Amino acid sequence: MNDINFTEKEREQIDRYLDMLISKNKVLNLTRITDYDEMWVKHVLDSASVLPVLDEIGTKKLVDVGTGAGFPGVIIKIMRPDIEVVLLDSLKKRLVFLDEVIEELGLKGIKTAHERAEEACNPNRKDGYREMFDTSIARAVARLNTLIEYNLPFVKPGGHMIAMKGPGVNEELDEIKNGLNTLGGKVKKTYNFSLENGDERNIVVIEKIKATPKKYPRMGNKPKTQPL
Repeated sequence: MNDINFTEKEREQIDRYLDMLISKNKVLNLTRITDYDEMWVKHVLDSASVLPVLDEIGTKKLVDVGTGAGFPGVIIKIMRPDIEVVLLDSLKKRLVFLDEVIEELGLKGIKTAHERAEEACNPNRKDGYREMFDTSIARAVARLNTLIEYNLPFVKPGGHMIAMKGPGVNEELDEIKNGLNTLGGKVKKTYNFSLENGDERNIVVIEKIKATPKKYPRMGNKPKTQPL
């Protein structure tokens, strides 16, 4: 996970992205990390750590759920330009910034979506995103027992959900057994590693083995307040 090589073009694009983020963060609260070197480790290297997993599972179309300032979705697009990426977030001001990043870097095959996950996956919507993706990904968004209900409905049967987590993931894995059975997923693999600063990271890969029942995800914040 740590053996990541960047081309000169990738570094130039990422540097421009971080410069834009540092500047915009002075007026918008996009990230609590404001130091360039710390951003490189905790945002860029952390985001890039998922690339071998995406390569292994053959991701062609990906949604970054709760993308925030664009991690990991923007880094994935920069380093794997063939992957089609949707950056989904419920806060418009974040997406306005990301639209500026996309235009400034000249990125293609990537777009933003101003949506709540449960609304984007409503089975009655013809313009929604339900079971449209090979992979859904979430980084530092919520506990796994909440994430699975928000993320698995985006994924086609046979696809994967990826949760990028910090330490203590084993307890969270114990909490999702019943929920996974209900939602149509199973844990495929968990990768444990450390960033170069020593921070522990875990990547949880969940395979979508059957379609998610149409009543999920539930509305009204229930995946968080009443996890399955």
